[in-house]
Amino acid sequence: MTAGQKSVQSNESIPDLAPLEAVLFDVDGTLCDSDPIHHHAFRDMLLEIGFNNGVPIDEEFFIKNIAGRHNTDIAATLFPDDLPRGEKFLDDKEAMFRRLASENLPPLKGLYKLTKWIEDRGLKRAAVTNAPRLNAELMISKLGLKDFFNVVIVGSECEHAKPYPDPYLKALELLKVSKDHTFICEDSASGIRAGVAAGVPVVGLTTRNPENVLTEANPTLLIKDYEDPKLWAALEELDKKADSLKSAV
Repeated sequence: MTAGQKSVQSNESIPDLAPLEAVLFDVDGTLCDSDPIHHHAFRDMLLEIGFNNGVPIDEEFFIKNIAGRHNTDIAATLFPDDLPRGEKFLDDKEAMFRRLASENLPPLKGLYKLTKWIEDRGLKRAAVTNAPRLNAELMISKLGLKDFFNVVIVGSECEHAKPYPDPYLKALELLKVSKDHTFICEDSASGIRAGVAAGVPVVGLTTRNPENVLTEANPTLLIKDYEDPKLWAALEELDKKADSLKSAV
């Protein structure tokens, strides 16, 4: 399957996943509202080198060319004629991001309500990200979730990063859970496509990316944040279905 090729998604709704075994999370824009920090770092550093004739990149450029993508792909987009320079630029940018993120990294609204719901049910959980491992571990630690995740999967450590399914397939394998009893939380079209290609239902978050762009990636459910009533209605139905399955046994 090519990165741009559409996959047939499972028709399952969130309640159909009962009994739920695991929840997988992207990190940037899914656990925390980190995209403004990335945008800030890219904008300032690209300005310093006169990128785009000295015109600062806007949010539209950031969403289209940067958000949710792996650094190798970003480097090829920004520096198509000098990939080594692009990779060095991205390394420096990530160092700047970590400095900024260590000062202020707001969790997504309702995040801890959902993590408690997951913990209360004894579900397995993984962070699955295209971010460099140093970034991912910093964000997870700053959010107080170091002990929450059973495993952290990084795209660059897989054969292919998102939008390929490899990182999510690796998470399912390491957690020893079924795609039929797992859902994913993602905020980018690239990440949603990766989840869909892995055959796992995806809850899409409209943190920063336009709803129409995310819809094209085919999520099972689109929510504003983790306090969205649509999410909790689905989880309530999932709990009811799980209870009825237990009763039947």
